[in-house]
Amino acid sequence: MQKRILVVDDNQVIRLIVRSALEMHTPFIVHEACDGVDAVEKAESLNPDLVVMDLSMPRMHGLDATRKLKNNRPPVQVVLFTIHKSGVTDSDADRAGVDAIISKSDGVEPLVQQVQNLLERTH
Repeated sequence: MQKRILVVDDNQVIRLIVRSALEMHTPFIVHEACDGVDAVEKAESLNPDLVVMDLSMPRMHGLDATRKLKNNRPPVQVVLFTIHKSGVTDSDADRAGVDAIISKSDGVEPLVQQVQNLLERTH
């Protein structure tokens, strides 16, 4: 079965860029959610293997959404993809269940590499 990724960001342009990069460089199926609430709802039906999660979003913060996803779907992996990387402590990320943090300022290449690494480990 092909692995599924859910890209969560309140910025439609960022979602499109991330989705395009993942579809171009990985064999995975990519879906989108517009915020943390949408991500938690969509994860119920999509059952993603990995979630690329923004941090600062309306309706539900990325760390709160990660906690809910990890409680509802424990095997899901979460990569925090944020411009506010310095605003997240390692302990906050660990407590929420974040598997990796990538800064948006580094671009999508490190994100794609991290996603590939995490999903290849779970074969």
